[in-house]
Amino acid sequence: MNVSDLAKGVAEATGSNEADAKKAITAVFDQIAAAAVKGEEVSIPGFGKFTVKDRPEREGRNPGTGETITIAASKKVAFTAAKGLKDKM
Repeated sequence: MNVSDLAKGVAEATGSNEADAKKAITAVFDQIAAAAVKGEEVSIPGFGKFTVKDRPEREGRNPGTGETITIAASKKVAFTAAKGLKDKM
């Protein structure tokens, strides 16, 4: 499923048009991204939780040469499904 498919489903469910649904979906994802940039957690009851996790610096290998390299520390967004979503699966 892509954004267009999602917008079509939201438009049908809410009785709005696809353009408005796509704007709303984009706004939701923009808000989740903005919260992630700030390091905040976004919890959506019945769906799940988006959290920012730190990945420490670590050693890795260059697959081409086998040389040991240092992979820089980074942050990642993790999603944990809520019980309500898990029960639907």
